[in-house]
Amino acid sequence: MPKKKETEIPKEPSMAAVEDREITEELRESYLNYAMSVIVSRALPDVRDGLKPVQRRLLWTMWENGITHQVKHRKSAVAVADTMGRYHPHGDSSIYDTMVRLAQSFSLRYPLVDGQGNFGSIDGDSAAAFRYTEARLSKIAAELLSDIEKDTVPWIPNYDGSREEPRVLPSKLPNLILNGTVGIAVGMATSVPPHHLGEIVDGIVHLTENPDATTKELMQFIPGPDFPTGGVIYDKRAIESAYATGKGPVTMRGLAHIEEKKNGHQIIVTEIPYQVNKSTLITRIAELVTEKKIEGIRDLRDESDRDGIRIVIDLKSEVSPQKVLNRLYQYTELQKNFSFNMLALQDGIQPQVLSLKDILAAYIEHRKIIVKKRAEFDLKKAEERAHILEGLVKALHDIDAVIATIKKSKNREEAGANLRKKFGFTELQAGAILEMRLAALAALERERLEAELKEKRALIKELQLILKSPKKILDIVKKELLDMKAKFSDERRTKIVPGGLTEFREEDLIPNEETIVVLTRDGYVKRMPPSQFRVQKRGGKGLIGLELKEEDAVEKFIAAETHDNILFFAEKGKVFQTKVYEIPVASRTAKGKSIHNYLEIPGTERVVAMVSYSGDEKKKDENKYLVMVTREGVIKKTAVTDFKNVRRNGLLAVKLKSGDTLSWVKTSSGTDEFLLSSEQGQAIRFKEKDIRPMGRGAAGVRAMRLKKSDLLAGIDIIKKSDAKSRNLLTVTANGFGKQTPLKEYKTQKRGGGGIKTSKVSEKSGKVIATRIVDETVLEIIAFSRKGQAIRIPLKGIRLASRATQGVRIMNLEKGDELIGIAYF
Repeated sequence: MPKKKETEIPKEPSMAAVEDREITEELRESYLNYAMSVIVSRALPDVRDGLKPVQRRLLWTMWENGITHQVKHRKSAVAVADTMGRYHPHGDSSIYDTMVRLAQSFSLRYPLVDGQGNFGSIDGDSAAAFRYTEARLSKIAAELLSDIEKDTVPWIPNYDGSREEPRVLPSKLPNLILNGTVGIAVGMATSVPPHHLGEIVDGIVHLTENPDATTKELMQFIPGPDFPTGGVIYDKRAIESAYATGKGPVTMRGLAHIEEKKNGHQIIVTEIPYQVNKSTLITRIAELVTEKKIEGIRDLRDESDRDGIRIVIDLKSEVSPQKVLNRLYQYTELQKNFSFNMLALQDGIQPQVLSLKDILAAYIEHRKIIVKKRAEFDLKKAEERAHILEGLVKALHDIDAVIATIKKSKNREEAGANLRKKFGFTELQAGAILEMRLAALAALERERLEAELKEKRALIKELQLILKSPKKILDIVKKELLDMKAKFSDERRTKIVPGGLTEFREEDLIPNEETIVVLTRDGYVKRMPPSQFRVQKRGGKGLIGLELKEEDAVEKFIAAETHDNILFFAEKGKVFQTKVYEIPVASRTAKGKSIHNYLEIPGTERVVAMVSYSGDEKKKDENKYLVMVTREGVIKKTAVTDFKNVRRNGLLAVKLKSGDTLSWVKTSSGTDEFLLSSEQGQAIRFKEKDIRPMGRGAAGVRAMRLKKSDLLAGIDIIKKSDAKSRNLLTVTANGFGKQTPLKEYKTQKRGGGGIKTSKVSEKSGKVIATRIVDETVLEIIAFSRKGQAIRIPLKGIRLASRATQGVRIMNLEKGDELIGIAYF
């Protein structure tokens, strides 16, 4: 019976392999290792090529597979699977999500993947699965990989050591600053906005020529980000701060404009801020309407299509469209901040917040290294080829002896040895001679080889000069960048407004253009471009200026620019202020909107005068005073600054005498002259210094002594330099007009009866307007009380003396009369 085997007691593990450590120390070290892995290997881009590892691996795999812009699209699944199997074993979803983002034109300013199929939308729709979509590298992505086969970049083993992958791409373009990036690592994040290619290239070229350039100097070429979705960004000072420090917020707004419709206004949004979900934005607007935080919206719809974004917001007729738009900016992502945090890896390992100059300088250094290594590679190849060509050319010159030597040899190895021994060929040259075909013996083939050798020697010389000269290397960097600009640069999409929102003016979104503001007796106001009136010959009937109710009539109209301030003076002497662009745009035949929708003018008061003045600092000397004139010939001037803060319920502008009416308001510089005309054809010219400035509550002084049956018809300003070069245009109620040289009006003292300026008769009608004009005035527009308007060339109104009635400029219907003129 076999002896029972004793149970073996397991040996204790060797305690020599165990190390005691504090758990806090172990956790700290493990966490730091994990954090650095995430920072370096996943979340942060390299400053040199602007790519995160997964992006770089995907692009390299597609390049390696030949899926470039020159071939047809391939299934996305192929590139995703190959990237995961070869270089990025972290799951297919992260790789495909990367591909999707690189293909989205609303995410990248210059997409690196050319996608075919559903790659998601700006509404937040997900992309189709990778088995349903196709992709290839875009043309611009090929420039990031160009020259990678020339030993230009360092290579590292992949995750299992079976392959090598590029540590960085050659990157002919500064992708980090071009396409921007967003990433969240452990304890840090990166947020770099996209920019315009042409501007970035110009900035880099400037930096190569001026290494000490400041941020402000670089901003002459790179004024700010250029987002793929367009929009507007504000405040150059905030942009400059972000560029200088690498951090800081910049305010973005979508692009919206207001359109006039028959039943009200519409706000049309055509561009939205970067990284805003359009569908979410529309939902938020609807919620605000439901919550009554925004009132006046009648309908909301999305009319976007493949041609672009178009969000239409229909407004109720009684609301101010500009106020609704301001509310949208306030409560929705139609306005948001983009926070710069330009964090990237320096040399692929060190995370660092970089300024704009740091990023551009790092890219320049990277490209200098690439160009140098490429030149070294090309030089080596050229020298190898030249070496072989020298052997072939030498052999062809003594071909009979070479052939004889080969024929006498027993085998290939002996033939090679004999050639080296007898003719001094190297092993490479001897091998090439043995591979040479009989066709190479032809005369033309010999010439081709000699020409190629000459070409290679020239190339070698050129490459040697490049490698010896840092300046030549830098010149190549600049030239290649300029080539990229010529090839890929397009129009800037994002508008940059210099002032921040603390200085923000709505006109920054509205073009400053000429316009006509028309006001009717019943208080309907509108503005319209002069282009709505076609030029006619003198004496025509004109066009319908606006549709009026039978009891209404055109009261006032002025020419202005949309950025001007406009003051409305009520009959009781109060003034109300707004911007010209806040007055609704309307068609030529529309009656406009009630002025009480825009200004808090009491319904019992009528607006009797309008004046516009520019807030432009360059024109402040021209707009120093407001000159107010009544129908009975009283005048006063008050500093424009007294009207800067007009309250919503108005301010007192002038104290009126009982029965008198304020009718004209002009702007003056303080050193001008005034020319006033009366309805009965009298005129007086006097110096502005005859009137001292007065406060808003003052009544004014006598400007012109009028007969009992006479009233003032108009006032105009004569600048110092205008006395000899201008004419006085006089227009009468029955459609007559003339020009009279200004030199015919002598300067008098304020308060006189004046001199004759027009022959007034029953045929001509009373004088209704006078304007000082010169050769810069090409056309005028005249309005009648019944809404007719005519636009005629000024040169069609002839010069005449003071005592004449002029020529007919407009043929009026019975019962109608002219009420005013404007010119541009």
